[in-house]
Amino acid sequence: MDSSVIIGPEALPALAEFLYRPAVSRVFVLVDGNTARQCLPLLEPHLPANYCLIEIPAGEEYKTLSSCETVWSQLTEQRADRHAVLVNLGGGVVTDLGGFAAALYKRGIRFVQLPTTLLAQVDASVGGKTGVDFQGYKNQLGVFQAPAAVFIEPRFLQTLDPRQLKSGYAEVIKHWLIADVNAFDLNRRLGWLTDDWTGIIQESVALKQRIVAQDPLESGPRKLLNFGHTVGHAIESYLLLQPGREALHGEAVAAGIVCESWLSVQRGLLSAEELDKIETFVFSVFDKLSFVLMETAAIAEFALQDKKNTGATINCTMLNGIGHGVFDQPVTVNEIAESLRYYHRLQS
Repeated sequence: MDSSVIIGPEALPALAEFLYRPAVSRVFVLVDGNTARQCLPLLEPHLPANYCLIEIPAGEEYKTLSSCETVWSQLTEQRADRHAVLVNLGGGVVTDLGGFAAALYKRGIRFVQLPTTLLAQVDASVGGKTGVDFQGYKNQLGVFQAPAAVFIEPRFLQTLDPRQLKSGYAEVIKHWLIADVNAFDLNRRLGWLTDDWTGIIQESVALKQRIVAQDPLESGPRKLLNFGHTVGHAIESYLLLQPGREALHGEAVAAGIVCESWLSVQRGLLSAEELDKIETFVFSVFDKLSFVLMETAAIAEFALQDKKNTGATINCTMLNGIGHGVFDQPVTVNEIAESLRYYHRLQS
């Protein structure tokens, strides 16, 4: 399941070397409206002259089968064969959707991930998860399909505004909470802003690769990577259906981290002191998401569609102390709603 990951200034030259191989019949580049304008100019000198550009609209609301049809239609019109390569230039929406579209076209063509957001560089592009949203549920349709390679160029982060950078940082915090207490303690004192993200990206990617190597298809330890996501995806899915109230993925995950840390305290796995450290760190970076108490039950219902569930049992990842995640912790919809009510009361 693992694939090569190249991080740093050598990433784009290495991508060019990959794409110019005789075994590659044609290169297609998938972008959204933002990466076409802000990132493609940096990539273009490394592309073959006859590459074909495929563009979809930017935003989570376009992570759909309809956008996949756009990709498949253009691949078909351009007569892409099974030796074509799809380069996914973008954040988590583009890398997830592009990987999914490539995995299904002609039963699978090669794709490479070229993530342009911090979230995609430290998480979404690595590990072989692909997918799209369906009927309001996050990543309801998808397959495990490893990219041929992942090329991470930190310079793309210069195109992001602070809100997008913070969104990716939520996944970094998650990695520390489930597996690296020392990094958590160090970075909560240093703060989140840095001039060079390369080291943080390398550490996060290495941590995720170690976990994925143990469990490529998420039947066991890989579920640790879902910490913050059971509640976070429920919040994100709910707000996505409320016009004008959409939350970025990392913003929802940050809220989910607080909620699932609180649930860990209720199970006797995490101390109140540790919860306070987590909350203080999270709220030093993220503003609190806004919803009213009457919405907590409706948000919690979205967790019933979580992919880690077994039948009617909602399986959550929790913390057995900072730096130690534990997976397959059963929770009820009412417990999730209560965690959301706890979150709502914070900093009110």
